[in-house]
Amino acid sequence: MFRRFVAWLHRMKAWTEGAAQRPGATWTLFVIAFAESSFFPIPPDVLLIALAMLVPKKAFWNALVCSVGSVLGGVFGYFIGYEFFELVGQPIINFYGVQAQYDSVQVLFQDNAFAAVAIAGFTPIPYKVFTIAGGAFRIDFWTFVLASALSRPARFYLVAGLFYWFGPRIKPFIDKYFEWLTLTFMVLLIGGFVLIKYVL
Repeated sequence: MFRRFVAWLHRMKAWTEGAAQRPGATWTLFVIAFAESSFFPIPPDVLLIALAMLVPKKAFWNALVCSVGSVLGGVFGYFIGYEFFELVGQPIINFYGVQAQYDSVQVLFQDNAFAAVAIAGFTPIPYKVFTIAGGAFRIDFWTFVLASALSRPARFYLVAGLFYWFGPRIKPFIDKYFEWLTLTFMVLLIGGFVLIKYVL
């Protein structure tokens, strides 16, 4: 089982690196970043990292593309919650099994909507829960946009900066310990779900 999982990880790594080398890689990054902010489960960081390692001089440009896509995707998530929560938003919440956390987000928005969105935009906590909830709970749109526009680029520029400065030197390390690094990232991602389940 573990060997099959490792083999699958390497296939995904190869696909990501292949996607990073294709001419439309930047647009693929934009689309993934957009979709992840409203309904898609895979974070864009994976492709952003691959692009930063393959073409370090474009790391910050790709971080900008990723940021714009993510913020616009967040606006789309807000729109889903605002206009189509019962039809689209609720099924997304049900799919990820975060109904209780979605309900708790309303309290966070009442306390400090800006801080709630900003924290969600920078951490592994599922951002889509906050974007959909933001629209459903009718938080101020421009507060939502400003918090997203500050927090999402902070996350992606941090990733781009690390790989811009250290990427070429640490690529052999990543290739050697890819399985463990991927598992660590998955633990952090799952930890975000656990955090939002038991803390919020």
